[in-house]
Amino acid sequence: MSKQMILVMDFGGQYNQLIARRVRECNVYCEVVPYNISVEKIKEIAPTGIIFTGGPDIVNEEGAILCDKEIFELGIPIFGICYGAQVTTYLLGGDVERIPTREYGKTEITFDTDSLLFKGVEKESICWMSHSSQITKLPEGFKGIAETKNCPFAAIECEEKKMYGVQFHPEVLHTTEGTKMISNFLFNVCKCNGDWKMASFVDTTIEELKNKIGDGKVLCALSGGVDSSVAAVLLSKAVGKQLTCVFVDHGLLRKNEADEVEAVFGPQGDYDLNFIRIDARQRFYNKLKGVEEPETKRKIIGEEFIRVFEEAANEIGEVDYLVQGTIYPDVIESGLGKSDVIKSHHNVGGLPDCVNFKEIVEPLRLLFKDEVRRAGKELGLPDSLVYRQPFPGPGLAIRIIGEVTEDKVKLVQDADYIFRDEIAKAGLDKEINQYFAALTNMRSVGCMGDSRTYDYAIALRAVTTTDFMTAEAARIPHEILEKVMNRIINEVKGINRVMYDYTSKPPATIEFE
Repeated sequence: MSKQMILVMDFGGQYNQLIARRVRECNVYCEVVPYNISVEKIKEIAPTGIIFTGGPDIVNEEGAILCDKEIFELGIPIFGICYGAQVTTYLLGGDVERIPTREYGKTEITFDTDSLLFKGVEKESICWMSHSSQITKLPEGFKGIAETKNCPFAAIECEEKKMYGVQFHPEVLHTTEGTKMISNFLFNVCKCNGDWKMASFVDTTIEELKNKIGDGKVLCALSGGVDSSVAAVLLSKAVGKQLTCVFVDHGLLRKNEADEVEAVFGPQGDYDLNFIRIDARQRFYNKLKGVEEPETKRKIIGEEFIRVFEEAANEIGEVDYLVQGTIYPDVIESGLGKSDVIKSHHNVGGLPDCVNFKEIVEPLRLLFKDEVRRAGKELGLPDSLVYRQPFPGPGLAIRIIGEVTEDKVKLVQDADYIFRDEIAKAGLDKEINQYFAALTNMRSVGCMGDSRTYDYAIALRAVTTTDFMTAEAARIPHEILEKVMNRIINEVKGINRVMYDYTSKPPATIEFE
Protein backbone atom coordinates (compact mmCIF):
# COMPACT_ATOMS: atom_id res chain seq x y z
CA MET A 1 0.00 0.00 0.00
CA SER A 2 2.86 2.36 0.76
CA LYS A 3 6.61 2.18 0.85
CA GLN A 4 6.58 4.49 3.86
CA MET A 5 5.29 3.58 7.30
CA ILE A 6 5.00 5.40 10.61
CA LEU A 7 4.80 3.18 13.68
CA VAL A 8 2.63 4.45 16.53
CA MET A 9 3.91 2.64 19.63
CA ASP A 10 1.10 2.19 22.14
CA PHE A 11 2.01 2.83 25.80
CA GLY A 12 -1.62 2.58 26.91
CA GLY A 13 -2.67 6.13 26.08
CA GLN A 14 -6.34 6.99 25.66
CA TYR A 15 -5.64 8.98 22.48
CA ASN A 16 -3.54 6.45 20.53
CA GLN A 17 -6.29 6.03 17.91
CA LEU A 18 -6.37 9.78 17.39
CA ILE A 19 -2.63 9.90 16.77
CA ALA A 20 -3.03 7.29 14.03
CA ARG A 21 -5.97 9.22 12.56
CA ARG A 22 -3.99 12.47 12.43
CA VAL A 23 -1.10 10.74 10.67
CA ARG A 24 -3.40 9.20 8.06
CA GLU A 25 -5.13 12.54 7.53
CA CYS A 26 -1.73 13.74 6.29
CA ASN A 27 -1.80 10.95 3.65
CA VAL A 28 0.92 9.05 5.49
CA TYR A 29 0.31 5.39 6.31
CA CYS A 30 0.75 4.24 9.90
CA GLU A 31 -0.06 1.34 12.18
CA VAL A 32 -0.47 1.10 15.95
CA VAL A 33 1.85 -1.49 17.53
CA PRO A 34 2.47 -2.53 21.16
CA TYR A 35 5.12 -0.70 23.19
CA ASN A 36 7.13 -3.93 23.55
CA ILE A 37 7.55 -4.59 19.83
CA SER A 38 11.00 -6.08 19.30
CA VAL A 39 13.87 -4.15 17.77
CA GLU A 40 14.22 -6.96 15.22
CA LYS A 41 10.60 -6.46 14.12
CA ILE A 42 11.11 -2.71 13.83
CA LYS A 43 14.17 -3.31 11.65
CA GLU A 44 12.11 -5.66 9.48
CA ILE A 45 9.35 -3.05 9.05
CA ALA A 46 11.91 -0.25 8.50
CA PRO A 47 9.54 2.58 9.43
CA THR A 48 10.09 6.13 8.27
CA GLY A 49 9.41 7.39 11.80
CA ILE A 50 8.14 6.29 15.21
CA ILE A 51 5.61 8.03 17.48
CA PHE A 52 5.39 7.10 21.17
CA THR A 53 1.87 7.56 22.58
CA GLY A 54 0.88 8.81 26.00
CA GLY A 55 0.18 6.44 28.86
CA PRO A 56 -0.98 6.27 32.50
CA ASP A 57 2.33 5.20 34.10
CA ILE A 58 5.13 7.13 35.83
CA VAL A 59 8.35 6.21 34.02
CA ASN A 60 10.59 5.91 37.08
CA GLU A 61 8.15 4.00 39.29
CA GLU A 62 7.83 0.25 39.69
CA GLY A 63 5.75 -1.43 37.03
CA ALA A 64 6.10 1.37 34.46
CA ILE A 65 6.22 0.09 30.88
CA LEU A 66 9.23 1.03 28.79
CA CYS A 67 10.39 0.24 25.27
CA ASP A 68 13.72 -1.31 24.31
CA LYS A 69 16.43 1.35 24.68
CA GLU A 70 18.07 0.07 21.50
CA ILE A 71 15.27 1.73 19.51
CA PHE A 72 17.01 5.07 20.03
CA GLU A 73 20.10 3.71 18.27
CA LEU A 74 18.35 2.78 15.02
CA GLY A 75 18.61 6.26 13.51
CA ILE A 76 14.81 6.45 13.02
CA PRO A 77 13.13 9.80 13.86
CA ILE A 78 11.16 9.59 17.12
CA PHE A 79 8.32 11.79 18.39
CA GLY A 80 7.27 11.18 22.00
CA ILE A 81 3.89 12.48 23.14
CA CYS A 82 3.30 13.08 26.88
CA TYR A 83 4.33 9.77 28.51
CA GLY A 84 6.19 9.03 25.28
CA ALA A 85 8.31 12.15 25.80
CA GLN A 86 9.01 11.06 29.37
CA VAL A 87 10.04 7.58 28.20
CA THR A 88 12.51 9.18 25.78
CA THR A 89 13.89 11.45 28.51
CA TYR A 90 14.20 8.73 31.13
CA LEU A 91 15.85 6.11 28.92
CA LEU A 92 18.35 8.63 27.55
CA GLY A 93 19.51 9.80 30.98
CA GLY A 94 17.24 12.73 31.81
CA ASP A 95 15.01 13.14 34.86
CA VAL A 96 11.24 12.98 35.23
CA GLU A 97 9.53 13.91 38.50
CA ARG A 98 6.01 14.00 39.88
CA ILE A 99 4.48 17.46 40.15
CA PRO A 100 2.44 18.64 43.18
CA THR A 101 -0.65 19.39 41.10
CA ARG A 102 -1.64 17.60 37.92
CA GLU A 103 -1.58 19.88 34.87
CA TYR A 104 -4.76 19.26 32.93
CA GLY A 105 -6.78 21.06 30.27
CA LYS A 106 -6.23 23.95 27.88
CA THR A 107 -2.95 25.69 28.62
CA GLU A 108 -1.17 28.72 27.18
CA ILE A 109 2.16 27.75 25.63
CA THR A 110 5.11 29.49 23.96
CA PHE A 111 7.00 27.75 21.12
CA ASP A 112 10.46 28.07 19.65
CA THR A 113 9.32 28.40 16.05
CA ASP A 114 12.85 27.87 14.73
CA SER A 115 12.36 24.17 15.52
CA LEU A 116 11.35 21.95 12.59
CA LEU A 117 8.55 20.60 14.80
CA PHE A 118 6.94 24.03 15.15
CA LYS A 119 7.64 25.51 11.73
CA GLY A 120 4.71 27.71 10.68
CA VAL A 121 3.11 27.50 14.15
CA GLU A 122 2.12 30.65 16.04
CA LYS A 123 4.71 31.53 18.69
CA GLU A 124 2.05 31.70 21.41
CA SER A 125 -0.88 29.33 21.31
CA ILE A 126 -3.04 26.85 23.27
CA CYS A 127 -2.21 23.21 23.97
CA TRP A 128 -3.98 20.38 25.81
CA MET A 129 -2.12 19.16 28.90
CA SER A 130 -2.84 15.95 30.81
CA HIS A 131 0.05 14.84 33.03
CA SER A 132 0.99 14.36 36.69
CA SER A 133 4.77 14.27 36.19
CA GLN A 134 7.09 16.20 33.93
CA ILE A 135 10.61 16.46 32.57
CA THR A 136 12.96 18.27 34.99
CA LYS A 137 16.38 17.51 33.48
CA LEU A 138 17.09 17.03 29.78
CA PRO A 139 19.13 14.16 28.34
CA GLU A 140 22.48 15.05 26.81
CA GLY A 141 22.14 16.76 23.43
CA PHE A 142 18.52 17.87 24.00
CA LYS A 143 17.15 21.38 24.44
CA GLY A 144 13.79 22.87 25.37
CA ILE A 145 11.67 24.22 22.51
CA ALA A 146 8.41 25.14 24.30
CA GLU A 147 7.28 26.18 27.76
CA THR A 148 4.17 26.91 29.76
CA LYS A 149 3.79 28.75 33.05
CA ASN A 150 4.20 25.51 35.03
CA CYS A 151 6.17 23.35 32.59
CA PRO A 152 9.61 24.67 31.54
CA PHE A 153 10.20 21.73 29.18
CA ALA A 154 6.80 21.48 27.50
CA ALA A 155 8.62 20.33 24.35
CA ILE A 156 12.16 19.10 23.74
CA GLU A 157 14.33 18.17 20.79
CA CYS A 158 17.64 16.69 19.75
CA GLU A 159 17.76 17.89 16.16
CA GLU A 160 20.93 15.95 15.39
CA LYS A 161 19.31 12.61 16.26
CA LYS A 162 15.85 13.66 14.98
CA MET A 163 14.23 13.05 18.37
CA TYR A 164 11.38 15.17 19.67
CA GLY A 165 9.04 15.13 22.63
CA VAL A 166 6.05 17.14 23.85
CA GLN A 167 4.34 17.08 27.26
CA PHE A 168 1.00 18.04 25.71
CA HIS A 169 -1.30 16.23 23.26
CA PRO A 170 -1.07 17.58 19.69
CA GLU A 171 -3.47 14.90 18.43
CA VAL A 172 -6.55 16.39 20.17
CA LEU A 173 -8.41 19.32 18.66
CA HIS A 174 -7.96 21.36 21.84
CA THR A 175 -4.30 21.86 20.86
CA THR A 176 -4.86 24.67 18.39
CA GLU A 177 -2.17 23.76 15.87
CA GLY A 178 -1.57 20.14 16.87
CA THR A 179 -2.21 18.68 13.41
CA LYS A 180 0.36 21.11 11.99
CA MET A 181 2.93 19.83 14.50
CA ILE A 182 2.28 16.21 13.55
CA SER A 183 2.52 17.17 9.90
CA ASN A 184 5.83 18.92 10.58
CA PHE A 185 7.22 15.77 12.16
CA LEU A 186 6.07 13.68 9.21
CA PHE A 187 7.27 15.95 6.43
CA ASN A 188 10.00 18.18 7.92
CA VAL A 189 11.66 15.54 10.09
CA CYS A 190 10.78 12.14 8.58
CA LYS A 191 10.69 13.44 4.99
CA CYS A 192 7.49 11.54 4.20
CA ASN A 193 6.07 12.03 0.71
CA GLY A 194 2.37 11.59 1.55
CA ASP A 195 1.75 8.63 -0.78
CA TRP A 196 -1.07 7.02 1.25
CA LYS A 197 -4.02 7.34 -1.17
CA MET A 198 -7.30 5.43 -1.07
CA ALA A 199 -7.21 4.61 -4.80
CA SER A 200 -3.91 2.82 -4.34
CA PHE A 201 -5.30 0.97 -1.32
CA VAL A 202 -8.27 -0.31 -3.33
CA ASP A 203 -6.19 -1.43 -6.34
CA THR A 204 -3.49 -3.02 -4.19
CA THR A 205 -5.99 -4.78 -1.92
CA ILE A 206 -7.88 -6.30 -4.86
CA GLU A 207 -4.60 -7.58 -6.32
CA GLU A 208 -3.48 -8.96 -2.94
CA LEU A 209 -6.83 -10.73 -2.47
CA LYS A 210 -6.54 -12.33 -5.93
CA ASN A 211 -3.07 -13.63 -5.12
CA LYS A 212 -3.98 -14.76 -1.61
CA ILE A 213 -7.22 -16.57 -2.43
CA GLY A 214 -6.32 -17.99 -5.83
CA ASP A 215 -9.06 -20.45 -6.78
CA GLY A 216 -10.30 -20.84 -3.20
CA LYS A 217 -13.93 -20.44 -2.19
CA VAL A 218 -14.85 -17.48 -0.02
CA LEU A 219 -17.70 -16.87 2.41
CA CYS A 220 -18.42 -13.23 3.29
CA ALA A 221 -20.24 -12.17 6.42
CA LEU A 222 -22.56 -9.54 4.95
CA SER A 223 -24.55 -7.35 7.35
CA GLY A 224 -25.52 -4.65 4.85
CA GLY A 225 -23.59 -1.98 6.72
CA VAL A 226 -20.87 0.03 5.02
CA ASP A 227 -17.97 -2.07 6.40
CA SER A 228 -19.17 -5.49 5.30
CA SER A 229 -20.59 -4.06 2.06
CA VAL A 230 -17.25 -2.53 1.05
CA ALA A 231 -15.51 -5.79 1.99
CA ALA A 232 -18.00 -7.76 -0.12
CA VAL A 233 -17.53 -5.58 -3.21
CA LEU A 234 -13.72 -5.72 -2.81
CA LEU A 235 -13.92 -9.52 -2.77
CA SER A 236 -16.38 -9.59 -5.63
CA LYS A 237 -13.96 -7.61 -7.81
CA ALA A 238 -11.09 -9.88 -6.73
CA VAL A 239 -12.64 -13.36 -7.05
CA GLY A 240 -16.09 -12.97 -8.63
CA LYS A 241 -18.37 -15.99 -8.30
CA GLN A 242 -15.93 -17.73 -5.94
CA LEU A 243 -17.54 -15.47 -3.32
CA THR A 244 -20.75 -16.32 -1.50
CA CYS A 245 -22.26 -13.63 0.71
CA VAL A 246 -24.22 -14.89 3.69
CA PHE A 247 -26.58 -12.49 5.40
CA VAL A 248 -27.69 -13.60 8.85
CA ASP A 249 -30.99 -12.19 10.03
CA HIS A 250 -30.35 -12.53 13.76
CA GLY A 251 -33.45 -10.59 14.74
CA LEU A 252 -31.38 -7.71 16.10
CA LEU A 253 -31.50 -5.41 13.08
CA ARG A 254 -33.32 -2.12 12.69
CA LYS A 255 -36.92 -2.08 11.53
CA ASN A 256 -37.33 -3.47 7.97
CA GLU A 257 -33.54 -3.66 7.59
CA ALA A 258 -33.30 -7.33 6.72
CA ASP A 259 -35.61 -6.87 3.73
CA GLU A 260 -33.68 -3.74 2.66
CA VAL A 261 -30.36 -5.62 2.70
CA GLU A 262 -31.81 -8.38 0.52
CA ALA A 263 -33.21 -5.79 -1.89
CA VAL A 264 -29.71 -4.38 -2.46
CA PHE A 265 -27.58 -7.55 -2.52
CA GLY A 266 -30.08 -10.30 -3.35
CA PRO A 267 -31.03 -11.73 -6.76
CA GLN A 268 -32.92 -8.58 -7.74
CA GLY A 269 -30.19 -6.25 -6.45
CA ASP A 270 -27.42 -4.27 -8.12
CA TYR A 271 -24.53 -6.67 -7.51
CA ASP A 272 -23.65 -9.97 -9.14
CA LEU A 273 -23.16 -11.88 -5.90
CA ASN A 274 -24.06 -15.32 -4.63
CA PHE A 275 -26.42 -14.22 -1.84
CA ILE A 276 -27.90 -16.38 0.93
CA ARG A 277 -30.23 -15.08 3.63
CA ILE A 278 -30.46 -17.14 6.83
CA ASP A 279 -33.28 -16.64 9.32
CA ALA A 280 -31.59 -17.24 12.70
CA ARG A 281 -33.74 -14.96 14.84
CA GLN A 282 -35.02 -17.50 17.30
CA ARG A 283 -31.62 -19.13 17.57
CA PHE A 284 -30.01 -15.87 18.75
CA TYR A 285 -32.89 -15.02 21.10
CA ASN A 286 -32.50 -18.43 22.76
CA LYS A 287 -28.74 -17.98 23.17
CA LEU A 288 -29.20 -14.53 24.74
CA LYS A 289 -31.97 -15.56 27.12
CA GLY A 290 -31.18 -14.45 30.67
CA VAL A 291 -27.87 -12.79 29.66
CA GLU A 292 -27.39 -9.23 30.91
CA GLU A 293 -23.63 -8.54 30.96
CA PRO A 294 -22.54 -6.57 27.84
CA GLU A 295 -19.26 -8.38 27.16
CA THR A 296 -20.99 -11.74 27.48
CA LYS A 297 -23.67 -10.67 25.01
CA ARG A 298 -21.05 -9.55 22.51
CA LYS A 299 -19.10 -12.79 22.75
CA ILE A 300 -22.20 -14.97 22.50
CA ILE A 301 -23.22 -13.13 19.35
CA GLY A 302 -19.70 -13.35 17.91
CA GLU A 303 -19.48 -17.09 18.44
CA GLU A 304 -22.99 -17.74 17.18
CA PHE A 305 -22.22 -15.75 14.02
CA ILE A 306 -19.26 -18.02 13.32
CA ARG A 307 -21.28 -21.17 13.99
CA VAL A 308 -24.00 -20.03 11.57
CA PHE A 309 -21.38 -19.33 8.92
CA GLU A 310 -19.73 -22.70 9.48
CA GLU A 311 -23.09 -24.40 8.92
CA ALA A 312 -23.70 -22.31 5.80
CA ALA A 313 -20.25 -23.24 4.52
CA ASN A 314 -21.00 -26.94 5.04
CA GLU A 315 -24.15 -26.61 2.94
CA ILE A 316 -22.34 -24.67 0.23
CA GLY A 317 -19.48 -27.15 0.12
CA GLU A 318 -15.82 -26.67 0.84
CA VAL A 319 -15.04 -23.06 1.80
CA ASP A 320 -11.51 -21.85 2.38
CA TYR A 321 -11.88 -18.29 3.63
CA LEU A 322 -14.25 -16.29 5.81
CA VAL A 323 -14.35 -12.54 5.05
CA GLN A 324 -15.33 -9.99 7.70
CA GLY A 325 -15.72 -6.22 7.65
CA THR A 326 -13.53 -5.64 10.73
CA ILE A 327 -12.10 -2.10 10.81
CA TYR A 328 -9.25 -0.52 12.78
CA PRO A 329 -11.28 1.00 15.67
CA ASP A 330 -12.69 -2.52 16.30
CA VAL A 331 -9.14 -3.86 16.62
CA ILE A 332 -7.84 -1.03 18.81
CA GLU A 333 -10.85 -0.88 21.14
CA SER A 334 -10.69 -4.64 21.63
CA GLY A 335 -7.26 -4.22 23.22
CA LEU A 336 -3.77 -3.60 21.87
CA GLY A 337 -0.55 -3.56 23.85
CA LYS A 338 -1.28 -2.29 27.37
CA SER A 339 -4.39 -0.36 26.31
CA ASP A 340 -7.55 -1.20 28.21
CA VAL A 341 -10.16 -3.26 26.44
CA ILE A 342 -12.89 -0.66 25.95
CA LYS A 343 -15.27 -3.29 24.61
CA SER A 344 -14.81 -6.52 22.69
CA HIS A 345 -16.15 -6.21 19.17
CA HIS A 346 -18.08 -9.28 18.04
CA ASN A 347 -15.75 -9.77 15.07
CA VAL A 348 -12.49 -9.23 17.00
CA GLY A 349 -12.41 -9.93 20.73
CA GLY A 350 -15.62 -11.95 20.51
CA LEU A 351 -14.36 -14.55 18.04
CA PRO A 352 -14.21 -18.14 19.28
CA ASP A 353 -10.80 -19.81 19.54
CA CYS A 354 -11.45 -22.31 16.79
CA VAL A 355 -13.26 -21.71 13.50
CA ASN A 356 -13.62 -24.23 10.68
CA PHE A 357 -12.10 -22.13 7.91
CA LYS A 358 -8.61 -22.11 6.49
CA GLU A 359 -8.28 -18.43 7.34
CA ILE A 360 -10.26 -15.30 8.22
CA VAL A 361 -9.74 -12.47 5.73
CA GLU A 362 -10.27 -8.88 6.90
CA PRO A 363 -9.42 -6.51 4.02
CA LEU A 364 -10.49 -3.38 5.96
CA ARG A 365 -8.77 -4.27 9.23
CA LEU A 366 -6.39 -1.30 9.05
CA LEU A 367 -8.89 1.35 7.94
CA PHE A 368 -10.82 3.87 10.01
CA LYS A 369 -14.53 4.43 9.30
CA ASP A 370 -14.08 7.51 7.10
CA GLU A 371 -11.39 5.66 5.12
CA VAL A 372 -13.82 2.77 4.56
CA ARG A 373 -16.33 5.26 3.14
CA ARG A 374 -13.66 6.66 0.83
CA ALA A 375 -12.88 3.12 -0.31
CA GLY A 376 -16.59 2.62 -1.00
CA LYS A 377 -16.65 5.71 -3.20
CA GLU A 378 -13.57 4.46 -5.08
CA LEU A 379 -15.40 1.18 -5.67
CA GLY A 380 -18.44 2.99 -7.06
CA LEU A 381 -20.89 2.10 -4.29
CA PRO A 382 -23.94 4.40 -4.12
CA ASP A 383 -24.02 7.19 -1.54
CA SER A 384 -27.08 5.62 0.09
CA LEU A 385 -24.90 2.67 1.08
CA VAL A 386 -21.56 4.41 1.62
CA TYR A 387 -23.06 6.96 4.02
CA ARG A 388 -25.49 4.62 5.70
CA GLN A 389 -25.93 5.10 9.43
CA PRO A 390 -23.30 3.11 11.39
CA PHE A 391 -24.72 0.00 13.00
CA PRO A 392 -22.85 -2.33 15.38
CA GLY A 393 -22.30 -5.98 14.50
CA PRO A 394 -24.11 -7.22 17.63
CA GLY A 395 -27.02 -5.06 16.51
CA LEU A 396 -29.74 -3.97 18.89
CA ALA A 397 -28.43 -6.35 21.55
CA ILE A 398 -26.05 -3.60 22.67
CA ARG A 399 -28.75 -0.94 22.42
CA ILE A 400 -30.87 -2.86 24.91
CA ILE A 401 -29.58 -2.60 28.46
CA GLY A 402 -29.85 -5.94 30.23
CA GLU A 403 -31.53 -9.06 28.89
CA VAL A 404 -32.50 -9.15 25.21
CA THR A 405 -35.98 -10.43 24.36
CA GLU A 406 -38.03 -10.37 21.18
CA ASP A 407 -40.52 -7.95 22.76
CA LYS A 408 -37.75 -5.53 23.77
CA VAL A 409 -36.28 -5.68 20.26
CA LYS A 410 -39.68 -4.67 18.86
CA LEU A 411 -39.84 -1.69 21.26
CA VAL A 412 -36.44 -0.33 20.31
CA GLN A 413 -36.99 -1.00 16.58
CA ASP A 414 -40.18 1.07 16.55
CA ALA A 415 -38.74 3.91 18.64
CA ASP A 416 -35.56 4.00 16.57
CA TYR A 417 -37.55 4.09 13.32
CA ILE A 418 -39.49 7.14 14.55
CA PHE A 419 -36.31 8.94 15.65
CA ARG A 420 -34.56 8.33 12.32
CA ASP A 421 -37.68 9.31 10.40
CA GLU A 422 -38.00 12.68 12.16
CA ILE A 423 -34.27 13.42 11.84
CA ALA A 424 -34.51 12.82 8.09
CA LYS A 425 -37.64 14.96 7.77
CA ALA A 426 -35.83 17.79 9.55
CA GLY A 427 -32.92 17.54 7.09
CA LEU A 428 -30.44 16.72 9.86
CA ASP A 429 -29.50 13.25 8.63
CA LYS A 430 -26.41 14.58 6.79
CA GLU A 431 -25.29 16.74 9.73
CA ILE A 432 -25.46 14.11 12.49
CA ASN A 433 -22.90 11.33 12.13
CA GLN A 434 -24.77 8.72 14.16
CA TYR A 435 -28.17 8.68 15.81
CA PHE A 436 -30.37 5.96 17.27
CA ALA A 437 -32.70 4.96 20.08
CA ALA A 438 -31.70 2.61 22.89
CA LEU A 439 -33.85 0.82 25.44
CA THR A 440 -32.87 1.34 29.07
CA ASN A 441 -33.66 -1.24 31.73
CA MET A 442 -35.40 1.43 33.80
CA ARG A 443 -39.14 1.23 34.32
CA SER A 444 -41.06 4.03 35.97
CA VAL A 445 -44.56 5.23 36.74
CA GLY A 446 -46.35 7.32 34.17
CA CYS A 447 -49.86 8.47 33.34
CA MET A 448 -51.54 8.12 29.95
CA GLY A 449 -55.10 9.31 29.74
CA ASP A 450 -56.54 8.54 33.14
CA SER A 451 -54.53 5.35 33.60
CA ARG A 452 -51.34 4.59 35.50
CA THR A 453 -48.50 3.09 33.47
CA TYR A 454 -45.33 1.34 34.56
CA ASP A 455 -43.23 1.14 31.40
CA TYR A 456 -39.73 1.46 29.96
CA ALA A 457 -37.70 4.56 29.16
CA ILE A 458 -36.11 5.11 25.74
CA ALA A 459 -32.80 7.00 25.47
CA LEU A 460 -32.10 8.90 22.26
CA ARG A 461 -28.44 9.16 21.22
CA ALA A 462 -27.08 11.45 18.48
CA VAL A 463 -23.46 12.47 18.00
CA THR A 464 -21.23 14.51 15.72
CA THR A 465 -17.73 13.20 15.07
CA THR A 466 -14.97 13.17 12.46
CA ASP A 467 -13.43 9.80 13.27
CA PHE A 468 -15.73 7.98 15.75
CA MET A 469 -12.83 7.93 18.22
CA THR A 470 -14.20 11.02 19.97
CA ALA A 471 -17.70 12.45 19.68
CA GLU A 472 -19.94 15.23 20.95
CA ALA A 473 -23.68 15.09 21.53
CA ALA A 474 -25.54 16.63 18.60
CA ARG A 475 -27.48 19.79 19.43
CA ILE A 476 -30.86 18.85 18.02
CA PRO A 477 -33.50 21.63 18.18
CA HIS A 478 -35.90 21.15 21.08
CA GLU A 479 -39.00 21.16 18.87
CA ILE A 480 -37.67 18.14 16.93
CA LEU A 481 -36.89 16.20 20.10
CA GLU A 482 -40.34 17.06 21.39
CA LYS A 483 -41.95 15.74 18.19
CA VAL A 484 -39.92 12.51 18.47
CA MET A 485 -40.95 12.13 22.11
CA ASN A 486 -44.65 12.61 21.34
CA ARG A 487 -44.58 10.09 18.51
CA ILE A 488 -42.74 7.43 20.53
CA ILE A 489 -45.02 7.80 23.55
CA ASN A 490 -48.15 7.65 21.38
CA GLU A 491 -47.06 5.03 18.83
CA VAL A 492 -44.88 2.61 20.81
CA LYS A 493 -46.83 0.72 23.43
CA GLY A 494 -44.66 -0.03 26.46
CA ILE A 495 -42.70 3.26 26.51
CA ASN A 496 -43.67 6.12 28.83
CA ARG A 497 -40.45 8.18 29.02
CA VAL A 498 -38.02 9.52 26.39
CA MET A 499 -34.61 10.91 27.37
CA TYR A 500 -31.76 12.49 25.38
CA ASP A 501 -28.17 11.48 26.08
CA TYR A 502 -25.82 14.50 26.15
CA THR A 503 -22.67 12.56 27.10
CA SER A 504 -19.59 12.94 24.90
CA LYS A 505 -17.07 10.24 23.95
CA PRO A 506 -15.04 10.00 26.15
CA PRO A 507 -16.12 9.43 28.89
CA ALA A 508 -18.94 7.43 27.28
CA THR A 509 -18.76 5.28 24.17
CA ILE A 510 -21.14 6.00 21.32
CA GLU A 511 -23.01 2.73 21.78
CA PHE A 512 -24.59 1.91 25.13
CA GLU A 513 -22.98 -1.50 25.68
